[in-house]
Amino acid sequence: MAGNSLDFKNSKIKDFCWLGLVAFLALLPLVPAVAADSFRLHVMILILLFASMSQAWNIIGGYCGQVSFGHSVFFGIGAYGAGLAVVTYGGTPWPGIAIGMILAAIVAIIISYPCFKLSGHYFAIATFAIVEIFNRIFLVWDWVGGALGLDYPIIGEGLGNLMWHQSKVGYYYSALVIFIIIFGTVRWLEGHRFGYYMRAVREGQETAESLGVNSSAVKLTAMALSASMAAMCGAFFVQYNLRVDPPMVMSLDMSMKFVLITILGGAGTLLGPLLGASVLIPLQEYTRALWGGLGGGVDLIIFGALIILMVVKQPDGMIGILRDVSKWASTKRSRKEI
Repeated sequence: MAGNSLDFKNSKIKDFCWLGLVAFLALLPLVPAVAADSFRLHVMILILLFASMSQAWNIIGGYCGQVSFGHSVFFGIGAYGAGLAVVTYGGTPWPGIAIGMILAAIVAIIISYPCFKLSGHYFAIATFAIVEIFNRIFLVWDWVGGALGLDYPIIGEGLGNLMWHQSKVGYYYSALVIFIIIFGTVRWLEGHRFGYYMRAVREGQETAESLGVNSSAVKLTAMALSASMAAMCGAFFVQYNLRVDPPMVMSLDMSMKFVLITILGGAGTLLGPLLGASVLIPLQEYTRALWGGLGGGVDLIIFGALIILMVVKQPDGMIGILRDVSKWASTKRSRKEI
């Protein structure tokens, strides 16, 4: 009886957590009315963007268990797709966004097929090398601007050009749409057969294959989906920054940021990337705003200390801490009732 009662209470706690998430999402569209200050809105835009990008990485790294440090390549392909459409061809970014997403998925499949024959840290090292290869190619490739990159011209604002000059509100709602698309897709995957296949591969590839799961197809599909979503985030990033160059998007620093945000929040969970981004981005932006050049690197020192503490004390990240707290609260409540 006591076990049934505890399970019932745990399910109620989960229900309350989901209600809290729904309430949080319902309030997000109202943020521009409250955070009228452009810097606060800027921070919120970056939280949504990096949470979305980290969630895209979470598909392959968290749910599928394939730790990739090369996702800045796909992020960069999306950024250059939109940038070339506007700067080089003088059009709107939308065709470039679509082409960038498709191209990122294709590139992901091509480079991942041989890399997936490696396992563990060998796979991770291979993805490190891929970032460096693409970074060097784009640095000397004149068609994409080389080391100078691409600088946006002044064009008309509005959704057609995905650009706003007078206010960041348009960018905020665009980031919110991307956030909803990516998080909604991952939430759907969690309950879909393919989501179970990914988790099976993560827990044990040989065991999954013995049960009839084609692990190679699952990993390649997950990588393609993850890469296309990363490219969509990259396309928004370049529209928001109005320039792109290889070190800005195709760097190990950018790749590590996506990985560490997810690990801090909780890899393989829906809310982990959002929690991680909600810690790192304000830390990064407010230290930069408060201390300027004197504060360079302070955010990374604090964030690094948090990552070390989390890995040692709670490998499941902030989600694990919340889970432990909910278990402790339910146990304490049940003891009082007994």
